[in-house]
Amino acid sequence: MLQQIIALIIIAFFLARLYWQKQKNHIGLNEFVFWLIFWILAALLIIGLKFIDQLVVYLGFSGTGIEVLLYLSVAVLFYFIFRLRLKLEKIEKDITKIVKHIALKDK
Repeated sequence: MLQQIIALIIIAFFLARLYWQKQKNHIGLNEFVFWLIFWILAALLIIGLKFIDQLVVYLGFSGTGIEVLLYLSVAVLFYFIFRLRLKLEKIEKDITKIVKHIALKDK
């Protein structure tokens, strides 16, 4: 229970920072909405941890709910890294095209 309270306090801090970043126009609306949904979902999962434990037992997994959430979060992070890598590669190709175009234009 203490860990849940600490986690919710940390999430409240991140939500406050997120709001502050939005007020200072350091992040766009889409990014703000994404992170707002992310942190609210994280808080709801922490609040509903007992239900998740029961669901995990019902589904037949050997771990606890928090372990399942941890595994799921790692998988999601790897997916985001994969998407970020693809986007970075596309940007590199676009930069190469632009530089090549400028180099040929300057000849």
